[in-house]
Amino acid sequence: MSYSSQRQQSQQDFREGSAPELTEKVVYINRCAKVVKGGRRFSFSALVVTGDQKGRVGIGYGKANEVPEAIRKGSERARKRMVPVRLKGDTVPHEVIGESDGGRVLLRPASAGTGIIAGGGVRAVLEAAGVKNVLSKSLGSNNHIAVVNATLDGLRKLKLAEDFTKLRATEAPASGK
Repeated sequence: MSYSSQRQQSQQDFREGSAPELTEKVVYINRCAKVVKGGRRFSFSALVVTGDQKGRVGIGYGKANEVPEAIRKGSERARKRMVPVRLKGDTVPHEVIGESDGGRVLLRPASAGTGIIAGGGVRAVLEAAGVKNVLSKSLGSNNHIAVVNATLDGLRKLKLAEDFTKLRATEAPASGK
């Protein structure tokens, strides 16, 4: 087998399924108008959430003169900025409040079968992260960017019981001296 055929085979294998399946959701598209001599010039910005539904999620904000290009830029940035999230089964391990700018979002664990009780940007972030049961409440600003970033901040703050036991195990010998 020649080098070029090996390379083509490995590229085909990569495309077929070794890459994680990502879900993308456009949360908000904003149109901005600039008044110029000949009339108005429009530009667009798109807020995009990307996740693998297995505990990794990212947010991207793209700006361009056309909507598809703004969405492409946003999704590209979201894929680059994906962060891991600590989940307990299909819900969050404990209650948490995420904050970003004026946005504040409360995330509360829920029993199986509850579903995602959230709206707009919060729902998009939680679905992309793989959360199936959660209660949420937006407490601060209703600006889409602030709410989405606050939700991601809340998900980043989550810790599992194992994290605390590891932390205690590393602190115990140091305090015994």
